[in-house]
Amino acid sequence: MPTTDICYLGLVEVGQQIQAKKLSPVEVTKAMLERIERLDARLKSYAYVMADSALAQAAAAEKEIASGKIKGPLHGVPVAIKDLCWVKGAPAAHGMTIHRDFRPSEDATVVARLKDAGAIILGKLQQTEGAYADHHPKIDPPKNPWNADLWSGASSSGSGSATAAGLCFGSLGTDTGGSIRFPSAANGITGLKPTWGRVSRYGAFELAATLDHIGPMTRSAVDCGAMLGAIAGQDAKDTTAVPLPVPDYLAGLSGSLRGVVIGVDRRWTSEGTDEAASKVLSEGSRVAADLGAEISEITFPDTKAMVDDWFPLCGIEAAVAHEATYPSRKDEYGPALAGLLDLGLQQSGTDYQKIVLRREAFRGAVRRLFETVDLIAVPAQAFAAPTLATMATLGEDASLIAGLLRFTCPFDMTGSPTITLPGGFAPNGGPVAFQFVGRHFDEAGLVHAGDAFQRVTDWHKRHPAL
Repeated sequence: MPTTDICYLGLVEVGQQIQAKKLSPVEVTKAMLERIERLDARLKSYAYVMADSALAQAAAAEKEIASGKIKGPLHGVPVAIKDLCWVKGAPAAHGMTIHRDFRPSEDATVVARLKDAGAIILGKLQQTEGAYADHHPKIDPPKNPWNADLWSGASSSGSGSATAAGLCFGSLGTDTGGSIRFPSAANGITGLKPTWGRVSRYGAFELAATLDHIGPMTRSAVDCGAMLGAIAGQDAKDTTAVPLPVPDYLAGLSGSLRGVVIGVDRRWTSEGTDEAASKVLSEGSRVAADLGAEISEITFPDTKAMVDDWFPLCGIEAAVAHEATYPSRKDEYGPALAGLLDLGLQQSGTDYQKIVLRREAFRGAVRRLFETVDLIAVPAQAFAAPTLATMATLGEDASLIAGLLRFTCPFDMTGSPTITLPGGFAPNGGPVAFQFVGRHFDEAGLVHAGDAFQRVTDWHKRHPAL
């Protein structure tokens, strides 16, 4: 099989071929490393490639599989990790110059669980500074493989670029205000933001502790389900990881949405939303209805306060995360992250408490919606496939910031799970996506709905010409 064809196989699909001994995990890992070496000097998606340890892990997986010991769907499959998640002995810079020499002495829980599942760790993926809005001025941002003039998303930009370009079969990203969803949409891949508390955050640098979510970024809903099944669950090292059983997310996938009620607020999702984003959401809802879903009109609670509150709340929590180095080493920070930290430090205790109360009221209102619907369909963002030139004006245009965060950060404020699905292309050739949002801890429902959509569409199977 040609190398390109191997590298664009699905994660579960390549795993099945490896575990059936039709493909060698060593040869697949070599093919992936060769592709990274050939393409990533241009794409800049990797912060650090771990070729030697990846090949050693692949050789160990090959022996285990040959002996009949199969650990699950990820066994022998090469994946990659967002830089903020610790991998023992590997640099974990968090997109920052301050941490460039930090090499953790242990794995993050999610990394340890991927290794336990037999996955091969190819390396660490580039991200924005501190997982906030912009890349550090001294770091080259990852490129969008569809078009270098298009935004690659933030902050899990390397995860989006590498997964779309076939430089890994799946990756880990994090989402605090939209950072699994933005790069998934921008790069035409599938991203699953789990419920807050479904996945341990131990061994991952914080941006904002009560907003941060770690989740899979792959090329299909099924592949997201496979990765989530490996990393989810309670953790003695992180007491915020909830003690709920982890379902088999790949069980019972039928391709039908009969009996599923999907809520859509047509006013909220269309107001200020561009034609490409609106069209993809409308078409996604139509496909869901064709698959048997009931589309129900809902009124979503006003999100303006949540978008406004997200910035100071994120700033307060980030200031706690960075108190050892900020403001004492402020000159080593880029302007975007420094601005967020300054905003957080300016808030009073009463400011914070008002945000907490508004957030809890909003969480309750959204929770109530899920008494009558199973899923909610929303755009990934209000404007599709933004260019780098457009994103460079972000700090000058309040409507641009609001349009970017309008359909993402409210679901970080609630901790709700979401799945981002590629659903078309903008006139400039960039991918466009929409989201399904689920009730807390119903990631299985999101995988089921995403898989059903992807069985009858092929947007997730399209790849950039590299």
